Amino acid sequence: MLFNNLQTEIKSLNINSISIKRQNLLKPLIDFIQYKVDTEQTIKLNFICTHNSRRSLLSQVWAQTLGYYYNIKNLFCYSGGTESTALFPAIAKALEASGFKIDSQKHSNNPLYTIEFAVNEIPVKGFSKSYDHSENPKTSFAAILTCSQADKDCPYIPGAELRIQLPFEDPKAFDNTLQKARKYRERSLQIATELKYVFSNIK
Repeated sequence: MLFNNLQTEIKSLNINSISIKRQNLLKPLIDFIQYKVDTEQTIKLNFICTHNSRRSLLSQVWAQTLGYYYNIKNLFCYSGGTESTALFPAIAKALEASGFKIDSQKHSNNPLYTIEFAVNEIPVKGFSKSYDHSENPKTSFAAILTCSQADKDCPYIPGAELRIQLPFEDPKAFDNTLQKARKYRERSLQIATELKYVFSNIK
């Protein structure tokens, strides 16, 4: 069962606010998931960005959570980068503001965060890694590029069944401003809203 605050957050997301342009970008992802559901196959989504520190991790967490919310079975969400760095702390704070429960083991330059979204469900493991890391799928997955730079840096992703370009603006631009927390939360909620639109369209 989803945590109460998180469930309230998800219910408040307005999918009617999504532009036609963004809906068109989301359609290949809807079609991929629907095909896997219809054919009773495992659904593997790998969200990829340059550093796997912000947008791709937000997308992984929200996709796994919204798949659970809409009772999508056999869904496994991953993330990776063209290089690994670390999950940026403002991402954890933005997720906590939505109702996720987060714990971290901060004994390295790339700490492991456990991100819980529901009672008795396996938490999402949040840490930065390359898109071809051993924990990520090797075949039959959709590669979703969440930044334009990753799309340029990854002309070919081995094992990907489908490649989808779904860029989001980088909240990193506000790191040294008073708007930082608000902008990170805005980006988190945008990603959540668009992924809610995706999963709400699965029959």
